[in-house]
Amino acid sequence: MTLRVLSALLREDVLGLRANGVLEQRPDGPWLSDGTLALPVTPDGFQADHAARLPELEVDGTRLTDLPAILAHLADRADPLDRPGHLAFAEECRQTLATMDLHDRVLPEVHAELAERYGKDVADWTGPRASLGFEALAAFLDHPVYPTARGRSGLTWPQLRSYAPEFHPSFRLRWLAVPAERLTVRGDGPLPAWWPSAERLGVPGEFLTVPVHPLTAGEDFTRIAPGAVLAPEPYLEVLPTLSMRTVAVLADPACHLKLPLATATLGLRNRRTIKPVTLVNGAVGQRLVEAVVARVPRFAGRVLHVDEQRYAHADDELLAVLLRRYPDDLDRAVTVPLAALLAEAPDGRLVIDHLADRFHRGSVLALYEELLRLLIDWQTTLFGHGIALESHQQNTSLVLDGTALRLLFKDNDGPRINTARIGELAPLAAEFRDPRILRDQDRALTDLFTTITGHLCTASLAFGLAAHGRVPLGRSLELLRTTLAEAVDRLGPAGQALRTDLLDAERLPVKAMVSAGTLLSKERSGAADINKHYTDGPNYLLPKDRS
Repeated sequence: MTLRVLSALLREDVLGLRANGVLEQRPDGPWLSDGTLALPVTPDGFQADHAARLPELEVDGTRLTDLPAILAHLADRADPLDRPGHLAFAEECRQTLATMDLHDRVLPEVHAELAERYGKDVADWTGPRASLGFEALAAFLDHPVYPTARGRSGLTWPQLRSYAPEFHPSFRLRWLAVPAERLTVRGDGPLPAWWPSAERLGVPGEFLTVPVHPLTAGEDFTRIAPGAVLAPEPYLEVLPTLSMRTVAVLADPACHLKLPLATATLGLRNRRTIKPVTLVNGAVGQRLVEAVVARVPRFAGRVLHVDEQRYAHADDELLAVLLRRYPDDLDRAVTVPLAALLAEAPDGRLVIDHLADRFHRGSVLALYEELLRLLIDWQTTLFGHGIALESHQQNTSLVLDGTALRLLFKDNDGPRINTARIGELAPLAAEFRDPRILRDQDRALTDLFTTITGHLCTASLAFGLAAHGRVPLGRSLELLRTTLAEAVDRLGPAGQALRTDLLDAERLPVKAMVSAGTLLSKERSGAADINKHYTDGPNYLLPKDRS
């Protein structure tokens, strides 16, 4: 944990060592030092030039090895305006350490439960219900960038055990009966049969009903929607997905409900509530993806998107719901998020090992290559249309059934669009309600493509496979670069920005998530979007003679 935190702080130059430090050799290895602070480092190459080599920080010749002491010293050194953020990050670290300890203790229990429920071989976990098992496995992994991703702000251990995806718990939702005039409702067709009426919930009168996560049920909803009534009893059994605020209906697991949570992950300012504008943007994002698929026949049936057209909100981020519906033909398929591929399966092997055994004759490299070819072909095709998606490893799933690999996407509410190149899709793109989405040049798109499709979806997997001894790093990165270069070539002139900003750039944008998410206010960081605030790192895609 200390190594991850120090490496992140070095990458984002919170320590000042990246800008001011001098590399010096000591008997135990290389250190970065500015004369006051010194950090033992090792070459990195993925999103940073160096990473912490030992879990310690030297301050005026004294070595600090206790993470709370290190963070307290950094808070003392920080600008007074930034100290609250530093203290908040220290609390994040404390919560994450406690969560990791809990994970270590419960992992065997969770593995045993998942194996009993879905089967010993994860390659046989087919259908929407079993795919939730992969969500649970993925929750035990660390994030490729954010060092305290397993922590959830303000939640107690009993709350984590009751509602967090890594424990795979089932629970019942609370429901709110809301006067119809207080709700904005979008979407056509009848609601699922399990959606309750107010009368069924024991609330007489003319109301619309909205599910509420148990962790949010204590909010004063009458402030948001005067006349709203919280139903006296819970109703509808659900299971959490990796995002925690999204839950799957146990009796109808192809239906998911995205609900506001009054907590934060991946940074103090990354709250898990739902801004109504994101529901609008997510629905537009789905239609945009499907419009491109309709224009490019080779993606028909291979690039899928969940239905995100049905939602309701009360113009407040604590009272909203998205009814997400998965495609109907997944019952015999293994649907696994990219985030779960390197997770430990119940038998101790990696998830990707099992999938490679069943679908690629035991070749992890062959599975990685098939993923690269489809994912990069798709994302570069989008780029050719002036679109970059924020389809990270949690929102992108592999669909495997023994035929050609398919990809399933969800939650595309934060793309970047180049209005100068969107062409015939301009009227659809104009429906987005976030001014940050529409741009008039490609740089915002190449930044998003690089940090999401590049770092999080493909390169992090390459580095992870190498760390686990599955595929040599040089082989996987060579394959990644070749696949990207071929796809960029197919774009012709439209791909020049990707070639310049990704393939041939000396440095690549890297998410500065700790600074933007917790340490600094938006005024201090200048981040218009905390998930798209960047530092830079080395380009691991450069040929060896240039890297």
